[in-house]
Amino acid sequence: MEPNSLEQQSLSSDFAVYDCEIHLKFRLIEEKQSISNREQLLEVLLDAFSYGADEYLEPLQVLVEAQEMPETQASPQMRRQLIRLRNSNGDVA
Repeated sequence: MEPNSLEQQSLSSDFAVYDCEIHLKFRLIEEKQSISNREQLLEVLLDAFSYGADEYLEPLQVLVEAQEMPETQASPQMRRQLIRLRNSNGDVA
């Protein structure tokens, strides 16, 4: 296999691996007891932010960056999933 053939294969695929970074700062009115642990807090915050600004949420700062990264830098689990997606012929579950 030629050295560039892997690069060309990933460029022609519908799937790629991305490094994503999100910085959000917003104010939120929420029940005190609903924010009791870290996982629940993250879920509540992301749900609230995904619904958008309203009288309960005030966005202050939003910064989103995503850039494609070489597949070889992804974990083995992500690379296996990428191969499954490419081999699925569009039958993504």
